[in-house]
Amino acid sequence: MPKMKTRRAAAKRFSATANGKIKRGRKFGRHILEKKSQERKKKAHKIDYVHPADENTVKRMLPYL
Repeated sequence: MPKMKTRRAAAKRFSATANGKIKRGRKFGRHILEKKSQERKKKAHKIDYVHPADENTVKRMLPYL
């Protein structure tokens, strides 16, 4: 059986934790930061987890996660 291909775009955005959860970055934290509040910018740079409803989709894109 041939190797399964990983979706490279997904591999750059998601990674797994030791407990099996899938980590992801948050949006709105890269540019145009002058007009955003300090609190909003801090929240944008925190790590978040993929919602359980979307975990199967991400796991399909990353077969060797």
